[in-house]
Amino acid sequence: MEIFQPPLNHILFLDIETAAIEPDFSMLSDRMQKIWIRKAETLRESEMYSPEEIWSKKAAIYAEFGKVICIGLGVIRQVDDEWQMRITHLNNDNENELLHQFSTLVREKFNQDKLFLCAHNGKEFDFPYLCRRMVVNQIQIPYVLNLAGKKPWEVQHLDTMDYWKFGDRKNFTSLEALAAIFDIPTSKSNLDGSKIHSAYYKENNLEAISTYCMQDVEVMMHIYLKLIGKTDISTTQYV
Repeated sequence: MEIFQPPLNHILFLDIETAAIEPDFSMLSDRMQKIWIRKAETLRESEMYSPEEIWSKKAAIYAEFGKVICIGLGVIRQVDDEWQMRITHLNNDNENELLHQFSTLVREKFNQDKLFLCAHNGKEFDFPYLCRRMVVNQIQIPYVLNLAGKKPWEVQHLDTMDYWKFGDRKNFTSLEALAAIFDIPTSKSNLDGSKIHSAYYKENNLEAISTYCMQDVEVMMHIYLKLIGKTDISTTQYV
């Protein structure tokens, strides 16, 4: 299977971190509580946990009940005949301001005709989640992110998990699993997806979450290079 390879300097790698829209189920409106209870009943955990308990575990992964708190971003640039990874992040407790900043950055700093977005499981999570939350916040969706009216071959989205599937629609492989397969070091952080809710709402540690997010972006970039058969890049700058 031939893997499509846009020029490396035309790709914006990204990863998002999300949190529940409220720290506790009881803080939702009566209307939203009823909607969440119905949602929780459909989840596998419903036999073991109450809707209130499931809230802190699962609400963040659904755009109807969660919000974006951090966006990790990475690019690959050639500097003095050397390819380098440059990684940064945007974070904000105010989701509206965060998404506006991201939308503006993508629209104003990148060539929309040439830009490709890449994420791990991005087609199923990061890309639609960003779009849904932008709609909720009434923020303009950047052209490269918006699928409306586009034919499949016009969509400029890349997905490292999609590449690894090789057409297998059933397969889900985590970023950590691919990193292990390719012998790529992963984040040294004690954080993982299951601990984001506590780190954000109980520890108020958005900076630690942002570091974790950027480290995931770096891992994904190395995985992408492995998947397309490119020489790995050892120089990484966090900016």
